[in-house]
Amino acid sequence: MESLKELILTECDRLKQGVPCDFVGVALQNRNDPDITWPYAMGNRNEKYKYITVRYGKGIAGKVISSGTPMQITDFPDNILGKITDYPIMLAEKLVAAYSVPLVWNGLPKGALLIGYRNARQFDKHEKQKLREVAQHLESFLSSHFTDE
Repeated sequence: MESLKELILTECDRLKQGVPCDFVGVALQNRNDPDITWPYAMGNRNEKYKYITVRYGKGIAGKVISSGTPMQITDFPDNILGKITDYPIMLAEKLVAAYSVPLVWNGLPKGALLIGYRNARQFDKHEKQKLREVAQHLESFLSSHFTDE
């Protein structure tokens, strides 16, 4: 049986091919505190994403998880809420545009799936739909993995 990591990275790869974006990342809220980390990524330029921790409600992942709603940035750092340093994944991966949806299990947003581009752009219906589909697959893996909470 495939590990959770393999399942998640396979879905990320499928998304990256299907959309074609520059970066796909999965952020998850820690089990024991509200901090959020980026354990999974594809298309990354370096390993910095592994060391990023954001507070609940901060950055694109924190905002998506705390609000339970999708978020998009089309021309970073223009028109963002807060300081650019609140968006470490955008800085670490030199992303200019990103679209992120919440990952929900047990009725609560506990993670975020993000696609990113290294150039400014708008997101179309196809991209948003593809992201939602992959998010639903990920939610099914994650909910079965985290049912012991």
